[in-house]
Amino acid sequence: MPTHSSIDSAANHIRIVLVGTQHPGNIGSAARALKTMGLSRLVLVAPERYPDIEAHALAAGADDVLAAAPVLATLAEAVADCRLVLGCTARSRRVALEEHLPRAAASLVTAQAGGGAEVALVFGRERTGLTNDELQLCHAAVHIPANPEYSSLNLAAAVQVLAYELRLAALAALPAAASTADGDLPASHAQMESFFAQLAETLDAIDFHKGRAPESAMRKLRRLFLRAQPDAREVRILRGVLADAQRMARLAGERGP
Repeated sequence: MPTHSSIDSAANHIRIVLVGTQHPGNIGSAARALKTMGLSRLVLVAPERYPDIEAHALAAGADDVLAAAPVLATLAEAVADCRLVLGCTARSRRVALEEHLPRAAASLVTAQAGGGAEVALVFGRERTGLTNDELQLCHAAVHIPANPEYSSLNLAAAVQVLAYELRLAALAALPAAASTADGDLPASHAQMESFFAQLAETLDAIDFHKGRAPESAMRKLRRLFLRAQPDAREVRILRGVLADAQRMARLAGERGP
């Protein structure tokens, strides 16, 4: 059986990120949802109205969760040190992401967090959800299979569904025999973004796109590498390969035709 300490240890590595929340009451209700399920890490990205008395009123005793919640300007900043980022969203054809149901997502999150990885579950705006650019920062999507004839799920209710599934997964998980070594953890979000920036530069340097728009190829490559979840050492190897490719491209350019 998992102990309270092992459950708490995993929870300490899980953050719930609310992006562009429009109604402060949803922030308070989300804080309450987290605390009831043993979670405490709430991160707010560019909320429209916060701090606000309505948030504290609906937190119903989870004011400590609100007090500890950082308010950041961008999602990239909120997940920079994360090894796994899941975007909670309705099904969308805008950005092709692998989709998980809440229970499968919770098992994945708990396994990663139990090994010491920082993990984020990201929720978008009440009316419009996450933007394409924000979805691009996610490794995969989580879809709550609500009634298709009435799928209007309140933001705080969606947070409660995922928080509940995380609690079940934590209670069911066996404690790890030993912490995963940091070198075996998936690369952080910041490390992956630096790799993607170098990859884009390298593809330009070797004229990979041949005049075609680079966005489509980069979207596919991002999905491929995010799905593979390379660890920090593997990313360093990949970046070494890119550095050599860039060096050879420079030499070829210096030699001329």
